[in-house]
Amino acid sequence: MIVVFIFIFGLFVGSFLNVVIYRLHRQETFVKGFSKCLFCGHRLYSKDLVPLFSYLFLKGKCRYCKQRFSHQYPLVELFTAVSFSLIFIKIFPQLAFYNFAILDIVTLIFWWAMTAFLIIIFVYDLKYYLVLDIVVLPAVVIAFIVNLFLGFSFLNLLLAAVVGGGFFLLQFVVSKGRWIGGGDIRVGLLMGALLGWPQLLTALFAAYMLGAVISVGLLAADKKNWSDKVPFGTFLSVATFLVLLYGNQLVHWYWSLF
Repeated sequence: MIVVFIFIFGLFVGSFLNVVIYRLHRQETFVKGFSKCLFCGHRLYSKDLVPLFSYLFLKGKCRYCKQRFSHQYPLVELFTAVSFSLIFIKIFPQLAFYNFAILDIVTLIFWWAMTAFLIIIFVYDLKYYLVLDIVVLPAVVIAFIVNLFLGFSFLNLLLAAVVGGGFFLLQFVVSKGRWIGGGDIRVGLLMGALLGWPQLLTALFAAYMLGAVISVGLLAADKKNWSDKVPFGTFLSVATFLVLLYGNQLVHWYWSLF
């Protein structure tokens, strides 16, 4: 039963993340102000903003002007809800939330917060080909500080952050910014501060594998050309989340192939 509540909580967090993404792009504050339709500007009330269900009930359209909303909104809400539920099950595999240690609660809230940052990075880079410093740099600081509290050594996190950021910085310098963007350097720092060493390497490997498979698929389907930009922050975000939850399992699965 508690997973149902976690799922619903995740839907509401996902709804808030949609607001954050939209207002960051418009350089508006997301801590105050009411929601409104992107097309007609009509204020949206509680009945219009029930995560996922309002979208389904209204068939993806504004109640007032009937313009169709982007699929981004329900997908972000749903993915956030699923992610939060998976994190809870990972930390509390027996669903015994009543039998917890303080570190479990800190880890749960921390992973939820980091997942929210990763979702914003994923969607913003996918839509606008940009990773915002105002999103990724606070996440780096939070990840570093909380991971120290959770038992990571300072040198471990420092090594992972330097390798993660340096890996992309080297590519940026060698290619003069043609291969990757500066935002990927900051995401590399975040990956290191969040995952530590050596899980950073697993995440980098997973990101490039995801990028290769999806890029080849898009090329084969004539959705992309070789000269087109690829929002690599999206792959880094997904890989980081997967390794955060299933890093050891992914490593064991990979070596089992040989």
